[in-house]
Amino acid sequence: MAAEKQKEQEKQEKQQKSKTPVGFPKGKTPNKKFSFYWIYGIIALIFLTYTYTGWNANKVKEIDWGELKQMLSSQDVEKIIVVNREEAEIFIKQDRLHDSKYKQENEKGISGTGPHYTYNIGSYDTFKEDVERAQEGLENPIYIRNEKRHNWSGEILSWILPLLILVVVWIVIMRMMSRGGPGGAHIFNIGKSKAQLYDKETSVSVDFEDVAGLEEAKVEVMEIVDFLKKPEKYTNLGGKIPKGALLVGPPGTGKTLLAKAVAGEAQVPFFSISGSDFVEMFVGVGASRVRDLFKQAKEKAPCIIFIDEIDAIGRARGKNPMTGANDERENTLNQLLTEMDGFLTNTGVIILAATNRADILDRALLRAGRFDRQIHVELPDLEERKAIFNVHSKPLKLDKTVDMVFLAKQTPGFSGADIANVCNESALIAARKDKKKIDKQDFMDAIDRIIGGLEKKNKIISASEKKVIAYHESGHATVSWLTEHANPLVKVTIVPRGKSLGAAWYLPEERQITTYDQMFDELTSALGGRASEKINFGKISTGALNDLEKVTKMAYNMVVYFGLNSKIGNVSFYDSTGQQEFSFHKPYSEKTAQMIDEEVSKIVEKAYQRAVKIIKENKDKVVSLAKLLLEKEVIFGEDLKDIFGPRPFEEERKRFEEAAEEEVKQLKANNNKIKKNRKALPVKKTGKSAALIEDKKTEKVQKKQPEPQEK
Repeated sequence: MAAEKQKEQEKQEKQQKSKTPVGFPKGKTPNKKFSFYWIYGIIALIFLTYTYTGWNANKVKEIDWGELKQMLSSQDVEKIIVVNREEAEIFIKQDRLHDSKYKQENEKGISGTGPHYTYNIGSYDTFKEDVERAQEGLENPIYIRNEKRHNWSGEILSWILPLLILVVVWIVIMRMMSRGGPGGAHIFNIGKSKAQLYDKETSVSVDFEDVAGLEEAKVEVMEIVDFLKKPEKYTNLGGKIPKGALLVGPPGTGKTLLAKAVAGEAQVPFFSISGSDFVEMFVGVGASRVRDLFKQAKEKAPCIIFIDEIDAIGRARGKNPMTGANDERENTLNQLLTEMDGFLTNTGVIILAATNRADILDRALLRAGRFDRQIHVELPDLEERKAIFNVHSKPLKLDKTVDMVFLAKQTPGFSGADIANVCNESALIAARKDKKKIDKQDFMDAIDRIIGGLEKKNKIISASEKKVIAYHESGHATVSWLTEHANPLVKVTIVPRGKSLGAAWYLPEERQITTYDQMFDELTSALGGRASEKINFGKISTGALNDLEKVTKMAYNMVVYFGLNSKIGNVSFYDSTGQQEFSFHKPYSEKTAQMIDEEVSKIVEKAYQRAVKIIKENKDKVVSLAKLLLEKEVIFGEDLKDIFGPRPFEEERKRFEEAAEEEVKQLKANNNKIKKNRKALPVKKTGKSAALIEDKKTEKVQKKQPEPQEK
């Protein structure tokens, strides 16, 4: 318990470190400082407001022409000053200000010097004529005075403000261009690398303990990490650090998670980037980012660079006929090849890359000196799946009925991501049913949900269609139960899931090689549904589309790839390099293509006739099974056992497996005895040393013999 608590504390410390920004002590966050730019902005706002508004509390009232005409006719106006031929300032006589109509101006406290009112002029000439016409017949008319005034603050601001804006923009641009750190998202860092750096300040909380399974892959990767931590252990023997390792495997097997564990375990800088980050629409940007990435890596050497989905830039050159003369991806790949192992070698920079399409990568990228190791990350086996379930079920509240070994057996072919999804789906299903803990049935429902899709109980299906589906699935179950090498049945359902109207769940064996008999039994089992429809209803339907697709592909693979056809012979047209993907020509002639079509058709027809024969021989049991399926909608292997009895060939297969295991054990024991006996034998010297020993023995014998006397 103490060891587990210590590990939890270490993980919490790592997570705390990962939240700490770069350049600050571990576990501490920077205090937010007040920015003086806010003060500058407030001052500029005040200045602009004062300039354009003036903050004039005693603002002069603007009048219209009717009011001005009345003032002129009553001779209340002392003078009119036109400013810049745009605005007229109206001055009222001092003795008239005490009248009631000018009471507001007196209350405002406007000085006698005025102006008391303003009038906005549209046209100066028209305004002048209107003023003269309004004063016709008066004894003392007033005349307009013109003044030209300069708004120095406004004029100065109109010159300074654009320059100030240009200076601010220039400063911002310079700051953006000089901003440090990789991965700038703005236009001035378009040629910079977007790799994310993990070092001592920004560590990753994932380590090798969080990576369940993948034992062989972890050994390879941990050796690289150990080399970086203890280089003397290897250099004393003359060893060199591997320059690169390529993680290859199907999707969801944990390649990226393994790289995260390397980042968490390694005590050196770790650069992480995706292959698509190098690709841009601008010519030369990808190569520039590769150069910048390796430049940063050399400055922080020894370090590790991880490129996820490297097939985005590592595709074989010249294989795609649709590309133009200047392919940006090829330029990026050429630069990557040069940086990894070119004229100037990189010391202390290790490349980790991950892909699930190793067959399309360029050969120059895969050679020794660039990627010295190819680490195959395969789908987990039984023990590895059990370990993965243990890791992902830690945060779950589980019932005592949950057995990880049972779940591992129920999920053959599942990847680590699939198992994580199973655990999450089981928690959601249990929460949907308002349970306090997750039990075994929740996990089984989650597995069904992932394999078959969402259950659609409300889908409208007629009674006749439901009957056809029941007999179809019963045919699958019957043929798979009565054939030797077909996968054992788990359950059959006629409840629609996803796009399927019914489904049969099998538990496939985890085998590495497959024989002709095994594949042929699987073909027969897949065609059992259509055979059951033909026997029981005398007609067939479109419900076997998925079965026919599967059967056609399997039969084609048997003939074309695996060499399991006597007429075509031991020939395989499979291309493991992936170069046929861009080829317009088939690797065989038209005559061979016709022969392949004929043989595929013969195999499928032979399997179908065999399925029909099995259904005919067991028609009564098929009908009983279909009726039971219509009644329960879901049946299990125990129900088939009640109808058909124990599965034939099962005992024979078990005896065969036990005999094979016993034979292997006996051979290993005999081999160990031979090795022990060889060690017990005296060492026999060979070569020059043995010849010298023989020469010395003959000399001694000759010395002991008396010389012959002369007679």
